[in-house]
Parts: sequence; C-alpha cells; structure tokens
Amino acid sequence: MVPPGPAGSPEQGIRWDALAGEWVVIAAARQDRTFLPPADQCPLDPSAPGRPTEIPASSYDVVVFENRFPSLREPLGRCEVVCFTSDHDASFARLTPRRARTVLEAWVDRTEVLGALPEVRQVYCFENRGEEIGVTLHHPHGQIYAFPFVTPRTEQMVAQARGYAHGNLFDDLVAAELRAGTRIVARNEHWIAFVPEAARWPYEVRIFPAARVPDLPALGEAAREAFGPLYLDVLRRFDALFDRPAPYIAAWHQAPVKDQEARRAFAAHLQVLSIRRAPRESSSSTTSVTSACAVTAQSDWLRPWHTWGGSNRAITSSKHRLEL
Repeated sequence: MVPPGPAGSPEQGIRWDALAGEWVVIAAARQDRTFLPPADQCPLDPSAPGRPTEIPASSYDVVVFENRFPSLREPLGRCEVVCFTSDHDASFARLTPRRARTVLEAWVDRTEVLGALPEVRQVYCFENRGEEIGVTLHHPHGQIYAFPFVTPRTEQMVAQARGYAHGNLFDDLVAAELRAGTRIVARNEHWIAFVPEAARWPYEVRIFPAARVPDLPALGEAAREAFGPLYLDVLRRFDALFDRPAPYIAAWHQAPVKDQEARRAFAAHLQVLSIRRAPRESSSSTTSVTSACAVTAQSDWLRPWHTWGGSNRAITSSKHRLEL
C-alpha cells in the first residue's frame, strides 16, 4: 500500500496517506524553530562584532544556506533559506530590478543543484510574507524545498496537461487570457501577469513567461532580465491595496525534475496570492476548504473588472470578490 522508498524517522520524514494517495511531511523538530525574535536578534541579519548570525559576513546581497530547522533532510530532500537583502526592514517589492535578477539567478542555481540530487523529484521556491501567512522571521527571505515526491498540486496540473487533447494546456490558457485582455495585470515582451479566471483567493495573480519553459533554469537571458521589473510592479500593486503591506505567498510551480514527459508539457509559472480581503480582514479556511478541499467563491459584490488601489499603481482584480 505504501510506495517504496525511505520514510525517515518518526520525528522527521514522510508518511503515506493511503486515503488521499499523498505523501505527508513530518517535521516535529520545527516546533522549536526561532519565532518572531526582536529585530536586534534576527538570525538573518549580517553578523556584527559580538553578534554572530546565520550569515558570517558583515554585509551581503543575496545569500542561500541550508535551513537549520528543515522540514526535509537528506536523503529525503533538502530545505534552504534565501535571504533577499541584508536590510532587515526592506521587502522584495523594494528591491531594485538588478537585485531581483540576482534572486532569480539564485533560484535558477538552486533548482539545478537540488534537482540533480538523486532523491529529489520537485524543487519548490517560495516566499511567505506577513504574520497572517505564518512567517516566523520578518527579515525579507524565502525558502526552497527539494521534495522527494511530486507535490499533489503539481501532480494535478501535470495530469490535466497530459489529458488535454487540443495542443498544450498552458499555452492555450495564456493565449486565452491575452485574447480576452480583461484579467491582465501587467505584461512585457517576455512575461504576462493575470488574475486567473477561477481565482481561489481574495487577490491572486499568476505570472507566466511568454515562451513556455519547464523550469527556471530553462529561461533565456532576455526573459531573466525582463522578469524583475514586471514582478516588482506586481508586488508593489499588492502593497497599494490597503493601508499597510500585504501579506502574501509567492510560489514557483516548476515541472518535476525527472519526468521528461511532464517536462515537455509543463509551463513553469509564479503564483502570488494574498489572504487579506479587506484592510483588517483576512480569509480563513472553512471546513469545506480544509477538509473537503472544495473552494467556494462567495461574491460580496458583483461588478465589472475594476482596479486595485484607484491609481496608476492599481492592479486588476477578479470579477467576483473571493471570500473563503
């Protein structure tokens, strides 16, 4: 009943959910990880005399290191931390396009290196921002998970792409958004950002490269250079929504690293979502979402496509306000 492969220890490893047909990561040791320390005790700041941190340098641009409190350890994958800047009070949205390019190159490098590990099946780069999302450190940073299995969401997308009989599912999806034009948030020669038609969150954007690639290492030079300005624009629009910085999740969906058929059909893309639905309100999961995985889009108002923020920094939102 359980697929073959190492499972780890009772405190650190993976377990097979036979009813759902999914692997579950067990990481009891993460209960003891650093939790919202004072700013002057942040472990992601540069080291200073008398105050060593995780980063043994007095300054840095972008840093990647192995997580001290990982969900996954070799030979069951790996977890790494990516620090976007040495400035504790900054954010990704406040980076320069040049620094955003450096972060992208870090994601590219780690996807290649981690994807080459024999046990790894998927590399997942992401950023959580804001206490509402569940961050435990405020310093601008993201994480990279190298999974020993293909995650359920990716499996679903791969299955949909394989079952699509009219060409490539991702290509047709992006082409339809370009034709409609009503949900496009931002666009340049190499990238398109749009609100998905079936958005699951109060605010959600998907960013696709104009030329389909299976993962970040496959991006060409021009696409890599064009990514930063567009992504920073999208993040700044999220921050313009309310009277304070937006909590969000930004996650790269990449093709499984060792499934060549899936890689030929998959389109790497970035999903950015916020659970905040009003200045002081965030969406919470109901029983139907948490237990049944049935997402309900409840419209508290219906009107044509509108803009977020009411200025040239605004962002296109979905037709129906989503409340979960």
